[in-house]
Amino acid sequence: MQAVKRILVVIDPTRKEQVALKRASLIARFIESELHLLVCENRQDYGPLLQELTEQATAEGITCDSSQSWHGGMTETINRAVVREGCGLVIKQHTPDSALRKALLTPEDWKLLRYCPAPVLMVKNSDSWIKGSVLAAIDLGSHDDQHHVLHDTIVSHAADICEMISGQLHLISAHPAPMLSSADPTFQLRESIAASYQDASGEYTDKYGVAQDCLHIDEGPADTLIPFVANKIGASVTVIGTVGRKGIAGALIGNTAEVVLDQLNSDVLVLKPDDTLSHLESLLEK
Repeated sequence: MQAVKRILVVIDPTRKEQVALKRASLIARFIESELHLLVCENRQDYGPLLQELTEQATAEGITCDSSQSWHGGMTETINRAVVREGCGLVIKQHTPDSALRKALLTPEDWKLLRYCPAPVLMVKNSDSWIKGSVLAAIDLGSHDDQHHVLHDTIVSHAADICEMISGQLHLISAHPAPMLSSADPTFQLRESIAASYQDASGEYTDKYGVAQDCLHIDEGPADTLIPFVANKIGASVTVIGTVGRKGIAGALIGNTAEVVLDQLNSDVLVLKPDDTLSHLESLLEK
């Protein structure tokens, strides 16, 4: 997170309290980054609001500028602004959709998580982060290079946030139920699966100083366990990764980050593998 030099903050002009800007200001002061405020709208001029918010940020010692634009949809508008402004993080207040609407249409925030060429912090509430818990969610059962790098990125970002807010770092990984038919004996017994995940967690608990009572390894689907543990420990932020499934796979399976978004009370920071971010950025530059 320390490498982020510019943060894009999505401003919702219909809201009285700009909680995304509140989070962005906290992060910007800590990592000494600039802010770019964006209103996604073409029906009304929000220049005076943007000027007021920009002046407030500047008064706090934060370098800040702003723009208003629209490119056919909110996700497309945000993504174009990320590339245009050279932003390494997007912060947006989460807008929940009804179950019926989600069944008929892909929620706009889900689209942003899938296609944004930068990490996205979805702000769920205005509660203070200071001295809170930060939950890093990883899949210790995935051992390929892409997941290994993504896992380290997730825990690293969570550790950075902990340093920023004087918080406590927690780590969670869900493991599958035993399968007697598995060719690997490790996955035939519940105890051996848990032990395997426990061993794999050592790389992160040792490197980032995660206490044993802050390590949560349990059986079950990740999209159930992550919200359960996050709510149990009262997490201020949950950091999670996504590979950005789309099409039929995305519709039928869904991404854990998308599924848990509405279930979590905490803010959610969603990260993608670097090669995925580079690919998405290259598509926008065409």
